[in-house]
Amino acid sequence: MGAESWAGLGSTIASLFFLYNIVKDHIPFQVSDYVATVFHKVFSFFKPYVDITIQEYHGEAEYFKRDELYIAAQAYLSSTCSSRASKLKAELGEDSDTPLVTIDNNEGVPDSFRGVQVWWYARAESSNSQIFSFYRRENKRKYYRLAFHKRHRNLIKGEYLKYILEQGRNVMLRRRQRRLFTNSPSSNWDGYETSVWSHVAFEHPATFDTVAMDPKKKSEIIDDLVTFREGKEYYKLIGKAWKRGYLLYGPPGTGKSSMIAAIANFMEYDVYDLELTAVKNNTELRKIFIETTGKSIIVIEDIDCSLDLTGKRKEKKKDDEEKKKLPEKEEKDESSKLTLSGLLNFIDGLWSACGGERIVIFTTNHLEKLDPALIRRGRMDMHIELSYCTFEAFKVLAKNYLGVEKNDLFATIQTLLCEVNITPADVAEGLMLKKSRNKDAGTYLENLIRVIEAAKEEAKRKAKHELAGKQKEDKSKEEPQVEEEELEG
Repeated sequence: MGAESWAGLGSTIASLFFLYNIVKDHIPFQVSDYVATVFHKVFSFFKPYVDITIQEYHGEAEYFKRDELYIAAQAYLSSTCSSRASKLKAELGEDSDTPLVTIDNNEGVPDSFRGVQVWWYARAESSNSQIFSFYRRENKRKYYRLAFHKRHRNLIKGEYLKYILEQGRNVMLRRRQRRLFTNSPSSNWDGYETSVWSHVAFEHPATFDTVAMDPKKKSEIIDDLVTFREGKEYYKLIGKAWKRGYLLYGPPGTGKSSMIAAIANFMEYDVYDLELTAVKNNTELRKIFIETTGKSIIVIEDIDCSLDLTGKRKEKKKDDEEKKKLPEKEEKDESSKLTLSGLLNFIDGLWSACGGERIVIFTTNHLEKLDPALIRRGRMDMHIELSYCTFEAFKVLAKNYLGVEKNDLFATIQTLLCEVNITPADVAEGLMLKKSRNKDAGTYLENLIRVIEAAKEEAKRKAKHELAGKQKEDKSKEEPQVEEEELEG
């Protein structure tokens, strides 16, 4: 059929629609509905495009609840298609400190997916709903209209909408104000989800560029994090929960907290600081864990000081003897407390599979005190030692604090760092001359040399004192033996 024939057919259909609108009020409604249905089917047959409407609010009784797909589409259009629009609008979300710029009402933009062209249109219509007006404070019903050729119906419904939802969520996660959570004592829980965790904005400035450690070691950590973040399908393939465990250990002041902040900023994750002493039992621990979200870091700092979960497990015989001495009521209370097995199940048991893309981090100052079952590979997948300041770590600090990468005093500092154990925190403090207005880097480096030399002398005095104490103790042990030999003689 030629173009003239198609044009004539379209003109005929339009004429029929015009005549129907004139006579529809003068014929019975049964006939009117039937004719309308027939006309709709005929028009749909010749119309090659399909529309999908995505409402901002769904459900007549839930107008106050925004539709997640609408929010995701808004974020997706902001990041992908807004550059092709001539009319834009900016909005600031509740959990974001960055404005969201997206297409304005009555604006349309094209998009493509796997070679298929689609069109997005932003629309706003008046609404007579009193509920809608009450919650929205404006009598406008907003929605997106997605148009595409009908031969691509299955692709758009099946894969494209899922793609929009996933990409939109990722955009919202990157834009959101990340938060630092802490668990509330169970006595404060009131039955609502918000009572389990309280939070503040997470604004720690630490990054991997500012963390003082060996660059090679730092690169290994970054590579491991990237592999984890991109490993969703791999974890599913091997049948493991999508999580990763890191154990940070080393003396106080070696940067364990800064490393956690750097990981959170690099991964763009929320941080849940879990205080085990506020958890009564395993049941509460499970409830707390369920209330965490994906793309988050769960931190237990100083795990060696958290309850009685460290060291070697008690022998069964000794444990049974102690239980026999306790009254029945006390024994029941004891069995309800948080246990090592409960914590292990939290890390890699069945409950660890609730949600995905989580990182669990333990920190300790005393690695030797931890139960081997707690830190074995598979639970704490990567052990990261944060030790005393090395010369490589010092160079990172010098660059961050002073903006210098080379100086004649570096050689002296390198020699001193090989002779004494000093933490990165102490080195950083030595590079900060609060009362000095001299901006010369040499002044700060000379002050650091004095700090390291003082630490070296203090270490010598401490070692000398410990040696004297040990000699005195050894001598006191030998004296009774000499007296016994004299008596025997």
